[in-house]
Order: sequence, then C-alpha cells, then structure tokens
Amino acid sequence: MRGEILMKKAKAIWLLILLVVPVLLLSGCESVTKRADTQDTWNRIERRKRVIVGLDDSFVPMGFRQKNGKLVGYDVDLARAVFKQYGIKVDFQPIDWSMKETELKNGTIDLLWNGYSVNPSRAKKVAFSRYYLENRQILVTKKKSNIKNLNGMTGKTLGVQNGSTGVTVLDEKPKLLKDKIKNHTPVLYDTFPNAFIDLNANRIQGILMDEVYANYYIKHQPNSNSYRTYISKELPMEHFAVGMRKGDKTLKKKINQGLGNLQKNGELRKLNEKWFGQDSNYLGPDNTK
Repeated sequence: MRGEILMKKAKAIWLLILLVVPVLLLSGCESVTKRADTQDTWNRIERRKRVIVGLDDSFVPMGFRQKNGKLVGYDVDLARAVFKQYGIKVDFQPIDWSMKETELKNGTIDLLWNGYSVNPSRAKKVAFSRYYLENRQILVTKKKSNIKNLNGMTGKTLGVQNGSTGVTVLDEKPKLLKDKIKNHTPVLYDTFPNAFIDLNANRIQGILMDEVYANYYIKHQPNSNSYRTYISKELPMEHFAVGMRKGDKTLKKKINQGLGNLQKNGELRKLNEKWFGQDSNYLGPDNTK
C-alpha cells in the first residue's frame, strides 16, 4: 500500500516537471527575444570599448584567414574603420553561419558584419544598417562540364552554403533552379571552400553563391581559367548591410553615421579599390529612424 502511494507521488512529480519545464523554457525564449527587440546596448559597448562581430572567417574577400592565421577582409577593414571613430575596438568571433541570428539574439555577438545580404525573412529577425555594397547570386561551374546557364543544371548536383542567401533564393524561386537540380535538393556546405573541393572533384556540378566571393576566390586560384560564372537577370540584385538586434537603435545610428563619414573622407573609396579594384564610393541612403 505504502509502495503504491510512493509510486503515485513519483508519477505526480514527474507529471508536474513535464508540465512546468516547457513553460519555463518558453518563457526564457520569450524573454531573450523581448530583450533583443527592446534593449539598447550602446552604453555597455561604449563603456567596455569593445564590440563583438560574428562572422564566417572563410568568406573571401569579406572576412577570411590568411595562411598565417591573420584575419583580413573588406568587412574587417570597414568595421574597424567605423568603430575607430568612436574609440571602440572590434573583436571578431567566428560562428556557425547557419546559427547567426540565434547567436545575435542570445547576445553572444553584437553584430553580423560579413557579407550579410538584406532580405525580407532576415528583416523579421534583425535590424539592418544602411546598404554599403551591392551583390548578387551567381552560378559557378567548371568549363569542362559545358554548363552555361541555369537550365544546364537540370539533373545535376548543386552546392550552396548552409544559411546563405543562396538557400533563400532556391526556396523563394524554386522554378529558377531548385526544381531543375538532382532530387530538387542542394548539397549544403558549412563553407564555400568545401563546396569548391567537391566542384573540382565533380562530386557537384555547380555552386550558387555570392558574386563578390566567387570573383575574388576564382581570381586567386591557380586554375582560375577552368571556371565559368553565369549571371541570370532573374536573380535580383542584393545589398550587403550590417545586422544587429532590433533594440540597438543607437548602435544602428552610430554605424550609419560612421559609414557616412567614411564616404565623405574617401576611406570607403580606398577600401573598394583595395579589395575589389573598383572606383566606387557607393553607400545606400541613411535608414536611421
């Protein structure tokens, strides 16, 4: 009898745990999201004189490691130039790019500054700075495969980076490419260099990727003439911007002002010439509200 009573109490306790834990977890998730959407962290950043930028450190030429391990890139230079104006040091934190918005929301990082394309699905989760660079998705193939356009990928295997804009494009415009490729599903890669390894070995026949990455990467390969790039008018122009939590309104204002100052003093033009060989001073309109 006593054993039955203890058994019933144990079951009741476990039932209570099963009911309470999900509620606590949900409450915790809601509080994290609420904090990310409402808390302005500029005073904390200014006080500690440090801001943490999350990036994929294999994304050339935006942020990548040289052979000696040094982190370099267009976005690395640009972020440092912006925050130098405020006496703030930029720490770069490599992250799993497929988890980037989660890392931002949780406060592990303060910014996403790494060839981060603006699109409607991302705009639901983060706030964006003004645009600072134009980009588009292009198809990269090997010339020997004789694939010259999107239709040439019919029945072929396509690679994309997990969490990239390429994945979004495939899902939002399936008739362009997703419905054509083998199994109607791309092979997902953590980094583009791994995708290029498989492309060179003919394990995949194409990569959908950022034009700025493709042009720079291919240019610096010993067999650069073996690649073909295809630009489709059906793939819209994109813009790179800095991603941040929606509550960080002051941080957004400071970044937008800093970018504007770099445009005025010519530093932005110098960076575009250094990394892309382009005489460009492009900057989108200030979207600070």
